[in-house]
Amino acid sequence: MTPEEYCREKAARIGSSLYYSFLFLQPERRRAITALYALCREMDDVVAECTDAGVAHTKLAWWRRELGRLYAGEPQHPVSRALQPAIESFGIKHECLTEIINGAELDLSQSRYLDFAALERYCHHAAGAVGVLAAPIFGYSDERTLAYAHRLDIAFQLTEIIRNAGEDSRRGRIYLPLDELQQFGVSAADVLHARQSAAFVHLIEFQIERAERYYVSALEQLPDADRRAQRPCLIMAAIYRALMSEIRADGCRVLTHRTTLTPLRKFWIAWKTWITA
Repeated sequence: MTPEEYCREKAARIGSSLYYSFLFLQPERRRAITALYALCREMDDVVAECTDAGVAHTKLAWWRRELGRLYAGEPQHPVSRALQPAIESFGIKHECLTEIINGAELDLSQSRYLDFAALERYCHHAAGAVGVLAAPIFGYSDERTLAYAHRLDIAFQLTEIIRNAGEDSRRGRIYLPLDELQQFGVSAADVLHARQSAAFVHLIEFQIERAERYYVSALEQLPDADRRAQRPCLIMAAIYRALMSEIRADGCRVLTHRTTLTPLRKFWIAWKTWITA
């Protein structure tokens, strides 16, 4: 398996949202963005699969050294080998890649967030830096596009938090802000034990509405000059917003169900967004 094939399997396998978001990209850009998201998946796997925090920290320390090897021209891992050609071509910065590792380390030390301000800081590390890295891969001419990309990736992360609330709770994690649980009359135990209630539905609807505001405000920041170049992110936004609509239509049963869109619907959204953006 080549490094590029490894990354496709890791981050953008056929049928996934990322697959359809990157489907119409030029090959060089598609390989670069797939490798970037494969790196994010590697960090996610460290957090999800390592039950021993010490082992997880050791793996993340290895990745920090691997980033050093990558920028020295001596990468070892298939993901960093696939990412190497993009370093110079698209100006991928070492410190931004390090932010992705920082986000994974934050996950190891924190499984609750007191309020949205704390959660938003986490989203910056876990997703915002990725948006800033992705923008030049897609192409941009206006510096305002970086602010759009950062805010859009936070919207993506908020959507993931909503969709994965049940999966995260089974790992003992609650990303929904604790003060908002209290505001809606939902306890942490309700989330951890998947106790669905009208109060929980209202809580998730509140999260969906906030994520939607992030999408709207992000898209308002995108300069017209860069809209066509940024179509892959616009496709992802359209898919994720449709996903949130499905979650709401399904009764916000995120604690016990994982809502998905069919591959055909994702392709339709991708094609429609690509030709109209």
